Amino acid sequence: MTHDPHDDEDIATCLRKALESYFQHLDGEKPVPVYDMVIRSVERPMLEVVLKQAGGNQTLAAEILGINRNTLRKKLVDHKLIV
Repeated sequence: MTHDPHDDEDIATCLRKALESYFQHLDGEKPVPVYDMVIRSVERPMLEVVLKQAGGNQTLAAEILGINRNTLRKKLVDHKLIV
C-alpha cells in the first residue's frame, strides 16, 4: 500500500479549520496552551485507531506509529486506554 500525500493535507486542513474555529469562538477569553491542547486532542484518537488496526497488539501498533513499545504503553496509560 502506498502513502497518499492527500491524507496529510486532509488532516492538516481539518486541524487548521478546528484551530481557526477555536480562536473565533474564544469570545475574549484567553486561549489555553494550544500546543498541548492539539497534541492531546489528536493523540488519543490516533492511538485508538492504530491499536484497533493492530488488533490490540501493542508491539505492532508501536511499529505502525514509529515509536518504541514502552513509549506507546506510557501514552496508552496517560490517555487511560490501558491501566
